[in-house]
Amino acid sequence: MNTEYAHAGQGTSGRTRRLHHRATRFRVPDAPCLEIGLVNNMPDAALDATVRQFRALLAGAAADVDVRLTLFTLPEVPRSDAGRQLLDGYTPLEELWRSRLDGLIVTGAEPRAEDLRDEPFWNSLTRVLDWAETNTCSTILSCLAAHAGILYLDGIARRRLDDKRFGVFECVRVADHPLTAAAPASLAVPHSRWNEVPEQALLACGYRILTRSDAAGVDAFIKQRRSLFVFFQGHPEYDAITLLLEYRRDVGRYLRAERETYPTMPEGYFDEATVSALTTLRERALTDRREALLLEFPTAAAAGTVKNRWRSSAESLYRNWLQYITVERARRSDYVR
Repeated sequence: MNTEYAHAGQGTSGRTRRLHHRATRFRVPDAPCLEIGLVNNMPDAALDATVRQFRALLAGAAADVDVRLTLFTLPEVPRSDAGRQLLDGYTPLEELWRSRLDGLIVTGAEPRAEDLRDEPFWNSLTRVLDWAETNTCSTILSCLAAHAGILYLDGIARRRLDDKRFGVFECVRVADHPLTAAAPASLAVPHSRWNEVPEQALLACGYRILTRSDAAGVDAFIKQRRSLFVFFQGHPEYDAITLLLEYRRDVGRYLRAERETYPTMPEGYFDEATVSALTTLRERALTDRREALLLEFPTAAAAGTVKNRWRSSAESLYRNWLQYITVERARRSDYVR
């Protein structure tokens, strides 16, 4: 994931952050309680927003399931002093090995090495994967974590794209599975990535594709091991404005000469008026490159027009995931007895 979030209006006081990072429970009277872990490896600017997004998605999906969410992070992910303060209330990763979790979600991280095996957090991440296989009913791996997962489990290397796969893409359900129960035949999913995984390599190694797009490639796929591993190249957890803020960040990087090329606008996301305004800004930036132009980025106007077209299908998918874990936990309990 390469995402920057605005924190204004999301509670930025130290006290609010500490409350934000405590284990969260979505209570349903007399419901079974599922223990879910979130290993949040996002860069500092996205830490709080990532937790908020997953909390909201799980709360919307919980239905008749009681969910308790506990936060972890890989300790080798580079952090500033301010970023380390945001981790107040996270549970140390060492405590994960002694935890009893039903499910786990592992986010992506900002890549720093061409080969994922050279990332400073590689050893911790692979240990998380080993632990998850024997200690969870199911684990979700998102974006870079999905790419790292298939590399570690089956030696499948991701491929660099010529341009960023960026926007909201229509994906088709191509397999029936409890995770896609009641899902529409076609669903919108945000994607934001510079790499992809080869579909044929996944199939050859026994992965099952759940959703895919002609334009974006593989979206969601699974592999049943001792735990059900679920892989997302897309980001069903995203807010409506996440792609907007990420695009604005990338435009700012271009204007500050931190990248060589002007970023590609997200596909299938903005309305015509916003596309026109952003195209005009791009034309100016290409001939008059200076950071002050970022003040003309129509953030507020664009935020008022973008819509979260994927929320209902995202909640349905996560609701199915929680129900799968509930059934699988009961099955394992019966087996032990």
